Amino acid sequence: MAARVLAALALRWLVAPRGEPASGFQESSKCFTLAMRGACTDVWLRQKCPYTCGVDVAPAAGAGGGAGADAAAAAADDVSAACEDELLKAEAEGYLASGFTAMKTKVGFGYDDDIALVTMLREAIGPDIGLFVDANHGCDRVQAHRVACAMEPLDIGWFEEPVAPEDIEGYVELRAATTIPIAGGECSFTRHDFRRILDAGAMDILQPDTASCGGLTEAKRIADLAWSHGARYNPHVWGTGIGLAAAMQLLAVLPTTTPAFGAHQPLLEYDSTPHPFRQDLLVEPITVADGIATVPEGPGLGIEVRRDVLDRWRVN
Repeated sequence: MAARVLAALALRWLVAPRGEPASGFQESSKCFTLAMRGACTDVWLRQKCPYTCGVDVAPAAGAGGGAGADAAAAAADDVSAACEDELLKAEAEGYLASGFTAMKTKVGFGYDDDIALVTMLREAIGPDIGLFVDANHGCDRVQAHRVACAMEPLDIGWFEEPVAPEDIEGYVELRAATTIPIAGGECSFTRHDFRRILDAGAMDILQPDTASCGGLTEAKRIADLAWSHGARYNPHVWGTGIGLAAAMQLLAVLPTTTPAFGAHQPLLEYDSTPHPFRQDLLVEPITVADGIATVPEGPGLGIEVRRDVLDRWRVN
């Protein structure tokens, strides 16, 4: 089983703005790839850039979707507008060279910076690579509207968490004002939160975090709710290798939104910043090759945890 991976550009995620933590599968065929947020190893790459970012991979169940899908593609996620253009271009080009076919970048640093960043990235990666943006609810309604309107010609795959997660009415207003799909949900929990979101018509794409929304069973219930409302489901993934493995197992059984040829496939967010609790924690780390990550096939979540790493980072 493999999953399509979403790559996050790194220059904006290691340190989040406003003092707030910023919030592949591989097989043979049936895989799609998106590149996700990469890791910026230095801060203050420019005097106005105290932020760095990580890479997330969004897995898509096999080309046919649904249970038994083998692979998902990866997309690069989070390129930072506050960093030197040449560094950002080099990072994006690195994802392309690695086989990613989509990228996600951070916005929410101010209108001028946001639009300059997204425009530069679209020009750098060309029209055929997916480009997604994530504000980590860093905009108010006014700024979110301005940014969305300005990004419309740039073919943005989704506008993630444009406003505060509690502002359901703000999501509804923005969704009605733009053709860019509106995404969110990593700060929402259980099917009851997501039922309210869906009943309000607030989002096009739900992004529950499998590790915090209520677990695998609850995540599948939320996915079924999304399917019944005609909304897309793309799990938020960040943190440990255990959470990554759980999201991959969920993605492997998700159906496509519609039973049609060329139907949308979910993506796997893959964070590639240095993170000992993601890669070092697993006996066999989950890796991405050519934008594809392989779904672990062992018992349970398919992974084995390294106890020595747990002991190393234990806090008494």
